[in-house]
Amino acid sequence: MVVALGATACGGSASGSSGSGAPGKGGTLTILNKADYDHLDPQRVYTTEGSSMDEEIVRTLTGWDETGSTPKLVGDLATDTGTPSKGATVWTFHLRHGVKYQDGTEVTAPDVKYGVERFFSSDINGGPPYASQWLVGGSDYKGPYQGKQLGSIQTPDKYTVVFHLNQPVADFNETTTMTGWSAVPKAHDTGSTYDTKVWSDGPYMIKSYTKNKELVLTRNTHWSQATDPIRQQNVDTMDVRFGQDESAIDQQIKSDAGTAQTSIQQWPIAGSDLAQLANDPSLKNRYYKIPAPGINYLAINTTRIKDPKVRQAIEYAIDKTTVRGAFGGAAYGDYATTMLSPGIGGYRKFNRYSANPAGNLARAKALMKQAGDPKPSMSIAVENTPTQEHFADAVKTALERIGITVNITPIDASNYFSTVNNVKNQYDLTWGDWIADWPNASTVLPTLFDGRLIKKNPQANQDLSYLNDPKVDALIDKAARMTDVKQRNAAYGQMDEQILKDAAVVPLTYMNFSDMSGSKVGGVIPDTILAEPSLVHVYVKH
Repeated sequence: MVVALGATACGGSASGSSGSGAPGKGGTLTILNKADYDHLDPQRVYTTEGSSMDEEIVRTLTGWDETGSTPKLVGDLATDTGTPSKGATVWTFHLRHGVKYQDGTEVTAPDVKYGVERFFSSDINGGPPYASQWLVGGSDYKGPYQGKQLGSIQTPDKYTVVFHLNQPVADFNETTTMTGWSAVPKAHDTGSTYDTKVWSDGPYMIKSYTKNKELVLTRNTHWSQATDPIRQQNVDTMDVRFGQDESAIDQQIKSDAGTAQTSIQQWPIAGSDLAQLANDPSLKNRYYKIPAPGINYLAINTTRIKDPKVRQAIEYAIDKTTVRGAFGGAAYGDYATTMLSPGIGGYRKFNRYSANPAGNLARAKALMKQAGDPKPSMSIAVENTPTQEHFADAVKTALERIGITVNITPIDASNYFSTVNNVKNQYDLTWGDWIADWPNASTVLPTLFDGRLIKKNPQANQDLSYLNDPKVDALIDKAARMTDVKQRNAAYGQMDEQILKDAAVVPLTYMNFSDMSGSKVGGVIPDTILAEPSLVHVYVKH
């Protein structure tokens, strides 16, 4: 959510009450983003921004109602949150009647089956791995484009879909909140170009989409509030504009002049602006601080940096104070020492490396000496934004102190994760952030560190450290078989410690995501699942 994408927690400003004025129907909401979405194709989306935007266009089997104090799992396309049987290896969902696409045709169970089957095509890459991991026969299935179907997804009638899993998955109905578990009508599937042609069954549909420039959504006139427990359809148009500098977006929305009054941002506030804006009392009612159950981290490629002492030296050398400063300082989040963040089941408080967030230079130098005092050159991959480049400079400065030369490789933000997740594009060091797909450690450590998935998902590899530790893989399998939550969480805590023992990643910060809107934007819900300002109830005040 990556983006990796892909979040969870609670917080932010008053839900849906930003600014002054009365709620109203109609008008245009402008969304200002520094870059285009990696994907909008629901089976390829794995970033928080893309997932949040897709909530306006497509509906999933289940979803999160976030109008209360804590997120509540509800049926979305489905009438309820699903029925498990046979020890949670079979899950049955019944669809709502009368949910319609943008052309007025009804959404059916075979459409859901076909949508999920798209996950398995090599042309539809980048999305989460759960379908291929859990559906019976998924390891051999190649997708629907050769006319073959996956037998473990059954549709006994027009409104019923049944999934057969190869293992018990007690929280499978939380998996189905992700966009990949949505309906795609076969007649409107355009394969790898579906990103710009997503067929809507949500409140809004794509009117026009010019990549890296502008996306315009208009009302889906066949959408019905009566069938949708999550979304509303208040504004007439959502106009998403891409490509402005991060700080330019911040200053434009802060100014609250002209169209800025009816604008919002989806990417977080620039690190250079965050401290100032977070403490500006005049922005209080339109500033959203959303704690994310996620982690900002530096992945160390264990296949390229093979000496564990060098990796450990990097752990000690990184100055997290300057790193956090690049992202905006204390407002961005607390210093991290683990890959599981507080609030996630399985989190265990420990610190294997420097007790001082500024690092331990003496220990780092000693480890480099034990490694034979090499003078390596390393590449680091970051997004091509000022915030990320300041972060890369902080890493470069820290590692130069122990004899490591760092070459910075900026990658276009709109293609960042699809680039670094392709195994053909390997770097020594890679910036990453990760937000739990739903509030469970099972959506963090197995996805990021199961070495067996590298070969399985070569174009959508989330294991940026290329860690392939049999001890970690064994713990992943052990945890997956556990039905006792306490035992399972203990296994995830043990897994976290082993990953840090391997020095595969440097945890940097437990993240907060901060965004702003104009004074005439209302109905914004701090989405603590995606760590995004949710637009499902958004309106423009008149």
